[in-house]
Amino acid sequence: MAKGHRSQIKRERNAQKDTRPSAKLSYARISVQKACFVLDAIRGKDANTALAIVTYNPRYGSEIITKLLKSAIANAENNNGLDVNNLYVAECYAGQAPTLKRIHPRAQGRAYRILKRMSHITIVLDEKE
Repeated sequence: MAKGHRSQIKRERNAQKDTRPSAKLSYARISVQKACFVLDAIRGKDANTALAIVTYNPRYGSEIITKLLKSAIANAENNNGLDVNNLYVAECYAGQAPTLKRIHPRAQGRAYRILKRMSHITIVLDEKE
């Protein structure tokens, strides 16, 4: 068990929290592999360049990630009071979410399984020094 009073434990836990502006989308209907193609293109870029890359990217995942990036930028502006011109994409990653399992009928009474994969996508921004 942790030592100390409950409020002291909470204070210590909150001191370790990441205060960088971020946005997270849970249960996005896109596979992790397809989302990572778009995320790899914007990792490390400044916010305006990343938004331009994602806006004109023809992949399906770029629509989802465009909205998520705009949300992260708005969070940085409104909640943290940061300047948009000084922001860059510090971290962006996609993790696997639960998979929808469906059945597709095949010949001779067989059934093939269709896996409809989902992902949790996170974008973390940071300010340039």
